[in-house]
Amino acid sequence: MSVVVKRPVRRRPTFHPLTVAGLDRLTEEAVAITFAVPPPLRELFAFRPGQHVTVRLGDDVRRSYSICSPPGDGRTLRIGVKEVPGGAFSGHAVRALKAGDTIDVLPPLGNFTTDFDPGRARSYGAVVAGSGITPVLSLVAHGLAVEPASTFTVVYGNRHARTVMFAEELADLKDRYPARLQVVHVLSREPGEAPLLSGRIDADRMRRLLDTLLPPVDEWFLCGPYGMVTDVRAVLAERGAQRVHQELFFADDAPPPAPARPTTAQAGAEATVLLDGRATTVTVAPGERVLDAALRVRPELPFACKGGVCSTCRAKVTEGSVSMARNYALEPDEVAAGYVLTCQSTADTDRLVVDFDA
Repeated sequence: MSVVVKRPVRRRPTFHPLTVAGLDRLTEEAVAITFAVPPPLRELFAFRPGQHVTVRLGDDVRRSYSICSPPGDGRTLRIGVKEVPGGAFSGHAVRALKAGDTIDVLPPLGNFTTDFDPGRARSYGAVVAGSGITPVLSLVAHGLAVEPASTFTVVYGNRHARTVMFAEELADLKDRYPARLQVVHVLSREPGEAPLLSGRIDADRMRRLLDTLLPPVDEWFLCGPYGMVTDVRAVLAERGAQRVHQELFFADDAPPPAPARPTTAQAGAEATVLLDGRATTVTVAPGERVLDAALRVRPELPFACKGGVCSTCRAKVTEGSVSMARNYALEPDEVAAGYVLTCQSTADTDRLVVDFDA
């Protein structure tokens, strides 16, 4: 059953075909893709450094990738893609994609960013691994250009020197800002410059880096595997860090979702989904994710990773309550305001109202 809700609604993000303007080989298994953004879409695709876009291949394959270019004139945006085993989009991008092809892309999303201000002087730090450098590259380039009194320190973990993504771009930034940018490479499978820089970035190594090599930092950005991010975040909490942003590209190495809480919705919940000013009701079975149920009646609902990482399926619960199995995308203030990741949400009550227009 569907009814029209007469109220102002926000413009729902929808996919738009963008032309591949160029591809740059970063490593044997990674490429940077530059999309041309036509004039009518430039305002819609304006982004903040650190945000990501969702790409679609065919009808079913959706993946989120961080934007690696700094905000500019809006004519292009660039993402970094590293091939993963069996990756439906990453394999296509690295092996088959070519200039002139078109890819469906959602406008930028994400909170892995900060409000850079020319009058601000701040020491920024980032700890990243592998393709986690992608959003940080945008943050570093934009931050150093906008805030002439600020500095940036990047600790960058990789297996080998040959697998370092954006090595040339980082070197160029270092040449441009020699006194304001420090890049510390940590290699886990080949000897580094010192024993401290050889091995995986874990809690112990992070403590030693803070004690011996890294300057005081006002604001941190963490991006990489679950274990690294949680280890580093715990160490920073020990040291009293107040401003820490985190982003995961995958939740595959995270612990399994927590068991669902006892619920009153034993026979299923009646959920009303609001999208584009239209309300649709569907039954959510016990233990079923709200997004999966809603897609049966509203296939145009926004989603991408279904792993609790990207926030594309974000919505607000305005009636009833849900439990989220995982949340690696929403900030605490968003959760407090009632926003949830519908791909991770199961019903706790017999009735729900979930607003994608909020």
